[in-house]
Amino acid sequence: MKPAPRIVTIGETFSATLELSAQSVKSFAALVNDFNPLHHDEAYAAQSRFGGLIASGTQPTAHFMALLATHFSTYAQPLGLEFDIKLKKAVHATDALTINWRVRDAYWKASLNGDLTHLDGTVVNQRGDVMLIGTSTILVMPKPEADVPTHAGTS
Repeated sequence: MKPAPRIVTIGETFSATLELSAQSVKSFAALVNDFNPLHHDEAYAAQSRFGGLIASGTQPTAHFMALLATHFSTYAQPLGLEFDIKLKKAVHATDALTINWRVRDAYWKASLNGDLTHLDGTVVNQRGDVMLIGTSTILVMPKPEADVPTHAGTS
């Protein structure tokens, strides 16, 4: 019996950085219909416990999740299945974030034609504070073959 194909490497790590700005925080929050004044009103946010604008939780979370698709799509076809994310600290509009993921486990699932992949991740700011943590289960399938046109006989 031939061994199952392997797409993902257990222990593989990858990361990306995200530089935030007041404008990106305001724009992203508006895009996802999060109109909490902590994300839009600098004077209001300055008087809050945070001392300034903070990102909607959806912003670092979206980038955290999207890195999986971006990374694995360079050599395979990923599909997100499950995420468990915990927001640990407020992300400030001036933060520079480093998003890290590590493949904890992966195994070939023939019925899905791909590696069922379990990952652990963190988002850390420029001061080394852990801003969010999470786990994910994704399916990583082989990239589809490019469609090659066939040509019938020509006259």
